[in-house]
Amino acid sequence: MTYLQAFVIALIQGVTELFPVSSLGHSVLIPAWLGGSWQTLVTQSSQQSSESSFYLAYIVALHCATALALMWFFRADWIRIIRGFFRSLPASVRLSLHQRRLRLAVTDKDERLAWMIIFATIPVGLTGVALEHTFRVLFAKPAAAAVLLFINGLILLGAEALRRSAVRRKQAAAQAGAGRPAQAFARAEAPRAAAASGRAQAAVPGYPATPGYGHPDVPRNPGFSTNPGHRGGRAPTDGMGQPASHRSAHGGRAAADIGAAERSDARIARLSYAAGTLIGATQILALLAGISRSGITMAGGLWRGLDHEDAARFAFLLATPVILAAGVLKVPSLLGPGGAHIHGQVVLGVIVCAIAAYLSVRFLVRWFQTRTLTPFAIYCLAFGALSILRFL
Repeated sequence: MTYLQAFVIALIQGVTELFPVSSLGHSVLIPAWLGGSWQTLVTQSSQQSSESSFYLAYIVALHCATALALMWFFRADWIRIIRGFFRSLPASVRLSLHQRRLRLAVTDKDERLAWMIIFATIPVGLTGVALEHTFRVLFAKPAAAAVLLFINGLILLGAEALRRSAVRRKQAAAQAGAGRPAQAFARAEAPRAAAASGRAQAAVPGYPATPGYGHPDVPRNPGFSTNPGHRGGRAPTDGMGQPASHRSAHGGRAAADIGAAERSDARIARLSYAAGTLIGATQILALLAGISRSGITMAGGLWRGLDHEDAARFAFLLATPVILAAGVLKVPSLLGPGGAHIHGQVVLGVIVCAIAAYLSVRFLVRWFQTRTLTPFAIYCLAFGALSILRFL
């Protein structure tokens, strides 16, 4: 592997791992399009003996770089989530022992999101350990990757169609509600107020014997406010009366972005554990070259009712432990014969990939605040169709 090849592949990996266009598919198709020694790289990685392939060892190093870039960008969020897990774990153990069955003691969004990420990671983790090599040998070939990339585009378009349909239904319901007589709203007001009062004193569904976040006796996370003038119920303060603009930024993110991330976490945490696990399980399809991890996870999030911003954030949070674990588990191949003669290329690739991944996630977080998956779907359909014509 030359340094030019190392640079180009690292750049492709850093961008396409997070863009919903399949990094594995591009790591197969682009070398195949270039041909020659580039094509040889792909051929080696899809052989039964590919565990000793230097190309596979190099891709492992790039996975670690991508995961580290994600962790650095979201480090403020991961600190909150990990702290939430260690707050919840002792209480959950005590509750489980008391009730003699597995129960979770969860009191805020960070604790709930931590457990949700754990449950959502288990299916893809087990499948990856058992079948990753088999999937790579069978499907990491240009023709298969081309077909799967085209399918990835169809999945993204389908997710957008489902999202638009859901929005239309909500708008129709809102318009129907707006046409109700004023007396109907007046009659409904009293029962709603009574129900809201009762909910404030009850445990949130899914939190057995544990008051949920939003309960008056549960401490708020820093920055939480019930001021209804702020989206998601969170005002731009740090919980100590300090304006959010006085908070330090993390990972190149403004304080307003960090606040928006916390509000997004609160919305994601409203998902059931089953829904979160199902969204995480969609990552199994990303073991196929051509199916995007972030794309399929975002599609799952849109299907379960998240908007683009929240679906993208949940996808990036779910991807971090999976990508990191995939890299760490394969590190022995990097230290073995496969990585013996590419140490310089690995150093270059890790730097390039980490920078590209960091800039990519920074761009995508902003993109999905106001935009959709449609441009990426069109790209996948176009590139997939051209590759099908080329390799079939």
